[in-house]
Amino acid sequence: MKVMKFGGTSVGRPDRMKEIARLVTSDPEAKIIVLSALSGTTNALVEISTDLALGNRIAAKEQIAKLEQHYHLFIAELLHADKTLAEANRVIDEHFEFLNIILKISFSQSLHKDILAQGELLSTKLFSLYLQEIGVKHVWLPALEFMTIDINGEPNVGSIKVKLSQVLKQHEGESLFITQGFICKNSRGEIDNLKRGGSDYSASLIAAAINASVCEIWTDIDGMHNNDPRIVPNTVPIRKLSFNEAAELAYFGAKILHPASIWPAQHFNFPVKLLNTMKPDAAGTLIESESDSEGVKAIAAKDNITAIKIKSTRMLLAYGFLRKIFEVFEKYQTPIDMVTTSEVAVSLTIDQDTYLSDIIKELEMYGRIMVDRDQTIISIVGNKISGVQNLLTKIFDNLSDIPVRMVSFGGSQHNISILVPGEFKKQALLHLHKGLFEYIGLKVEG
Repeated sequence: MKVMKFGGTSVGRPDRMKEIARLVTSDPEAKIIVLSALSGTTNALVEISTDLALGNRIAAKEQIAKLEQHYHLFIAELLHADKTLAEANRVIDEHFEFLNIILKISFSQSLHKDILAQGELLSTKLFSLYLQEIGVKHVWLPALEFMTIDINGEPNVGSIKVKLSQVLKQHEGESLFITQGFICKNSRGEIDNLKRGGSDYSASLIAAAINASVCEIWTDIDGMHNNDPRIVPNTVPIRKLSFNEAAELAYFGAKILHPASIWPAQHFNFPVKLLNTMKPDAAGTLIESESDSEGVKAIAAKDNITAIKIKSTRMLLAYGFLRKIFEVFEKYQTPIDMVTTSEVAVSLTIDQDTYLSDIIKELEMYGRIMVDRDQTIISIVGNKISGVQNLLTKIFDNLSDIPVRMVSFGGSQHNISILVPGEFKKQALLHLHKGLFEYIGLKVEG
């Protein structure tokens, strides 16, 4: 059995949803299909929730009405049989009745999670109705029956495996299942989610739970490219990556794949394929345990980075100084991306600034604090690149006219990261792409 996950753009239009139906029925292998919400839906639901949190119920009501109209237009193009069209209207009415009822309820974080869950529930129910209309036998699986997270918000694969196997056993003999990405139940039994991009994570966790032959992530691009195709012309998809290489790229800005989705695949050793719904015959990118070559594979960029420098002459040879610094970030549950140290200073970066003012206030007891916002981490990723001769020289030759704020080298044999001001991101990506790939003679099949 395999897992196929389709993102929001893949289900965003009726014709694309029909193409998904063709893809999932084109081979006989048993499969679980994981769907995101229709493109734009989650953003709309976030706006509705934000308006409610601010007490702006009129704006929320207008957003709900606009979104409901979009769904009615969607099913009018997707479905044609009177029976399934009537059922689809009933489904939409049911979910939007809930959204209209919450206009009268006091806002809470648990209500916020309930609001966000509506997107995936709607997309999977409508897809199920389309399959029913064209005569494809399948089972609609509620992810809320098996996808759970613990008190720390982390999925428990063992629990998911047990619950999912019990659900599947109830439908023995069936070979096609439709379920939701992103949504789950928390340790209190409330509706929760796996955060933005969590549908990839859902698919990977499901694949781990069923010992899948492969986890396919279908998007609107034919695999992971060797640079950002929105900025750099003539990028090409990478045919093969190791789990380590893919994890570095996903974490440092390659948006085609959610970073957390690599861990289950690596831990349970099943391959991941990144494929294009619009070009289903394209080879895409295969991710598995071993890399197929050494050297640079790709360049990625992570935006909205904040750099913090703690400067203090008191830290020289001070035992426990770094521990105290890191404990401040741990206290505020703020991950650190890059770290560099000298005798009198520590520089580090974060991509979440929710608690920045509190963090700075606590850090001030250890020295003078300098903060640079709107920075970008440029990551050069590949297998054993720390050992590529003259690579650092080539990198800095191509960044000679760009101010470099920090460099991380040696912490990973798969990644060299450089921090630059955000306004230099495009220039850095273009220069590095031209210089590095020509320099190492990278051969990537398109």
